[in-house]
Amino acid sequence: MIYLDNAATTFPKPPQVISAMANAQRNLGANPGRSGHSLSIAAAEEMYRCRTAAAKFFNAPGPECVAFTLNCTLALNMVIKSVLNPGDHAVVSCLEHNAVMRPMQAMTGSGVTYTQAQVVPGDNDATVANFRSALRPETKLIVCTQASNVWGIRVPVERIAALGREYGIPIAVDCAQSAGVVPIDVQDAGFDYLCVAGHKGLYGPMGTGLLISKSGRMPKSIIEGGTGTSSDSLIQPDAMPEQLESGTPNLPGVAGLRAGIEFVSKKGVPAIFSHEMKLVQRLYDGLSRREDVRLYTERPEALHFVPVLSFNVEGLSSEEVGQRLNRMGVAVRPGLHCAPAAHSFMGTLKQGAVRVCPSAFSNINEIDRFILDMMKIRAK
Repeated sequence: MIYLDNAATTFPKPPQVISAMANAQRNLGANPGRSGHSLSIAAAEEMYRCRTAAAKFFNAPGPECVAFTLNCTLALNMVIKSVLNPGDHAVVSCLEHNAVMRPMQAMTGSGVTYTQAQVVPGDNDATVANFRSALRPETKLIVCTQASNVWGIRVPVERIAALGREYGIPIAVDCAQSAGVVPIDVQDAGFDYLCVAGHKGLYGPMGTGLLISKSGRMPKSIIEGGTGTSSDSLIQPDAMPEQLESGTPNLPGVAGLRAGIEFVSKKGVPAIFSHEMKLVQRLYDGLSRREDVRLYTERPEALHFVPVLSFNVEGLSSEEVGQRLNRMGVAVRPGLHCAPAAHSFMGTLKQGAVRVCPSAFSNINEIDRFILDMMKIRAK
């Protein structure tokens, strides 16, 4: 199987990720930080190793600013539902995943409003101007993807964060599709909250994510419970990471995530980005020779895109194209990609699109095979 569905989750995982998870199960099987025995202490040390690795990777102020979550979706929900209160307003982009749009829509039931700012691909000045126009006196949060999970379009989140600082409005950045692919510096960029998927560009296992708060605090927690600290109090701790981490953590997943971060760090984010972008550009060039293939963006270039490409074949549904490719041994993702806002933006809400995303393990031969297989897929 040629696996090109890495925007959903990367596969395969590096061998060291699998080894780290196996080691955690075999040798570190105790509950981290809940007991004073050596196994519990060793498990807690593994958690701290990952926290430290993540803080270094994203240049967070310290490991205490890093909280583990189930995924990027939970991290986004934590920020949105912690920061916003009845009467508040938020600004999001027109490219957001349902991980942002659904909680935002749910919050309207409690008196929160939001505005979708239009992204202008290739024109960062216009995009920032649209965000500025969307701000209101009651705006209390900006939530923005760094890169569209459907179209690969990059959003100038660093400049939008600067805009937020100008008005005293915090920003939460969804980097599910960019972490491990483009460099991210929390402090230099001025991101207040960074929401991270552990299982995509960081090559960790599914069921892992991160929420990084630059201040090391959140306005409130949306989950309370046992933290292993301050157990005599019925009040949830108000400082991270305990503020956001209740209950037994996913130790094997965290161990795998740490190994994934180390894999990406050693390989180098710029090298991974360059490799994947060359593959996507090769694919774009190959598909662009087909008159019946619809490509929705300009040829992807480093400044304005991440290595994600979506397309359609005239006369065929995206699902039919995906099924035919699967029968040929190629894995892609057709449909709406849990991002109807992004599809509305491109006018593909009804038909969806076929999404292709390589990884650090993909190669030119696989892309060339994909292009040849696509030559066999035409409407009759």
